[in-house]
Amino acid sequence: MRRGPVLLVAVALLCAAALVWLLAGGWSAPRREPGISVADALGGSPPEGFLRASTPRSFQFPADHGPHPGFRTEWWYFTGNLAAAGGRRFGYQLTFFRVAMSPVPSKRASRWGANDIIMAHFALTDVEGRRFHHFERFSRSALGLAGAGGRPLRVWLEDWSATEVGEKPWRMRLTAREGNVAVDLTVTANRPVALNGDGGLSQKSGEPGNASYYYSLPRMETAGTVTAGGETATVTGLSWLDREWSTSALGPDQAGWDWFALQLDDGRDVMFYRLRRRDGGTEPWSSGTLVEADGSYRHLTREDVRIDVLQWWRSPASGVRYPSRWRFNVPAANIDLEITPRIPDQELLVTVRYWEGAVKMQSRAPGGPSGSGYVEMTGYGGEGVSAN
Repeated sequence: MRRGPVLLVAVALLCAAALVWLLAGGWSAPRREPGISVADALGGSPPEGFLRASTPRSFQFPADHGPHPGFRTEWWYFTGNLAAAGGRRFGYQLTFFRVAMSPVPSKRASRWGANDIIMAHFALTDVEGRRFHHFERFSRSALGLAGAGGRPLRVWLEDWSATEVGEKPWRMRLTAREGNVAVDLTVTANRPVALNGDGGLSQKSGEPGNASYYYSLPRMETAGTVTAGGETATVTGLSWLDREWSTSALGPDQAGWDWFALQLDDGRDVMFYRLRRRDGGTEPWSSGTLVEADGSYRHLTREDVRIDVLQWWRSPASGVRYPSRWRFNVPAANIDLEITPRIPDQELLVTVRYWEGAVKMQSRAPGGPSGSGYVEMTGYGGEGVSAN
């Protein structure tokens, strides 16, 4: 969902405080600790004039890998689990958000003028080092500082970028560096796109148009280098790309979501997002996708998946309590997993506070699948929480 997952992150904030700050001449995001909640950022009604996701559409690739300027918000969301030859493990996130200031770009006399703000998050989990590094930037899409588009596709913010380097199969090169933390990775889509929801239309509430267009490339072969603590390692692994665009907001009773992207060692992939209500319950619009090893996929409803929280962790930085171990059960697919974070502290204290991190899972049933993945949790910090 974000990333449904999957993030409708910071739309309201970027269109207000961030815009004012950027127009004053700043380029990197001011740090906010502990950050505002996703419910605060995404409450209220969406603005008039933007396109809404209201009916299924016909997706066209590679064109739909690129931007959709008629919608207010969209993102390119890469996450992955990587390993070096010696067994050292890493998780990474590189995400670019495009937020439009108005539905129709206006002509601007100044080269500094822009209709879009690009925000990016870069995070690296050093599993053996027990370190989590995370960074945030945003900029106007002006003067070549940031943007999204072109053929081949390029999405960038200064020297952080996702650049198309091949079409058949589709490949992207991901690069980001902040101090002595960096990634330089090539991700390759060896399976077809999985359309989430109703043929790619992912409904988030009962309100018409409160939905997104949402697809995933859940098992991208990945190779490149990771730098942490000044040491560079050659790595391989699997990445997950979520693409989503919309003009929507959280419903009045929604507090946030829990998003699971799970790559199983039997070749299957599972995405599921649980929309949490403010009273701790689960929205009926919660849903997901099960991708088979041959690339075929089917929709998962709230009734298909049971998620039980088995353990909690409290952030020493924000004081927020997050789930930190789950039972994830899809009975009809013979999936019964126990999921744990690679390290507990993978909280991003950025403009909108959230937890996003690499996880591992073991089957609770003899002979069942295990694997790796990513989990995202937004909206924690005060509201009631239910396990189901």
